[in-house]
Amino acid sequence: MILILSPDAQPDSTEYRQLLDHLGQLPKIKTRIHHEKGAQQTLTEIYLIGDTASLSLENIESLPGVERVVRISEEYRVLGRHKDDHRPTHFEYNGVRFGQDNLNVFAGLCAVDTPEHVEMMMKALRDHGQVCTRMGAYKPRTSPYAFQGHGKACLPWVFELAGKYGIKVIAMEVTHESHVDEIREALKQTGNPTGVMLQIGTRNTQNFELLKIVGRQREFPVLLKRGFGITLDESLNAAEYLASEGNRNVVFGLRGMKTNMGDPHRNLVDFAHVPVVRRLTRMPVCVDPSHSVGTRNRAPDGLLEIFHATMQGVIAGANMILVDFHPAPTKALVDGPQALLMEELPLFLECVRNAREAYEKNVRLLASASK
Repeated sequence: MILILSPDAQPDSTEYRQLLDHLGQLPKIKTRIHHEKGAQQTLTEIYLIGDTASLSLENIESLPGVERVVRISEEYRVLGRHKDDHRPTHFEYNGVRFGQDNLNVFAGLCAVDTPEHVEMMMKALRDHGQVCTRMGAYKPRTSPYAFQGHGKACLPWVFELAGKYGIKVIAMEVTHESHVDEIREALKQTGNPTGVMLQIGTRNTQNFELLKIVGRQREFPVLLKRGFGITLDESLNAAEYLASEGNRNVVFGLRGMKTNMGDPHRNLVDFAHVPVVRRLTRMPVCVDPSHSVGTRNRAPDGLLEIFHATMQGVIAGANMILVDFHPAPTKALVDGPQALLMEELPLFLECVRNAREAYEKNVRLLASASK
């Protein structure tokens, strides 16, 4: 059960204290308070957890400061949309806004290799007005003999270079709770020159203990990638693990499904699920065209298939793009064959802008037609 409080029910008000006192006396009920930041105001939600079936909806609605009550039966209790709730929500991290109403591009190296390549990438991003990137320090690999990433050894100079070129958020995969501590310590040692969005990769989507640990910390937002061989429902429940532990700053990533039905692409592109995730939840949705397509094949119209997949995701309403670039793909230690070239960055960004403008135009068209 969720109690949505009236906007004037401030934490320092008398009615707010009276409400919490009353809820604290309910048997077998625990409360969890969340402040939902919207475009116009911040709303307070109180989650009642436990034996709520016996509670009277009318009695709870009559409590001081309560605007309305939603009885939850859906599985996505924290991140889901309930009772046709279309409120726009977002979160901000290190000066960057993440919501279902905007778009951020995270172009960068799938795996960090040399300081020279990292600097070239970050400088190019700065020169083209970008403030986000992806940088892989920890790389889970299918083969135990493949490059596993430089780990914590590269974190200080990656963070320092990010600060030098004004990069505000780095998407970085973690596979163990120790990686979170290493990232936190490296940021502290370098003076917090940037921010990190922790990425849970497709192999760890159902690593429930890792999800709980990452969910308990609220310092870093989280990008959760869809599991490559499980249903959308199962992956959304993985995101709910994060939120149920306290971290609601979650972005959901679509990265293609592992099946030969997607051949000749690396994975079956699943970007048609962008509006589905936006409908079912309040999470911003990320698309990963690099790991979906997995090649640099070019269509007859001259555009790379990665460009086409990207625009499909953007025109569907994606809020974040995770894409591989590399200054020298033949020297890349991970996924070089799918990496875009540095000279392709401005064209890629222009294609993204065009697709986003088309999406926004369609939204405006529908709004005007429904008046």
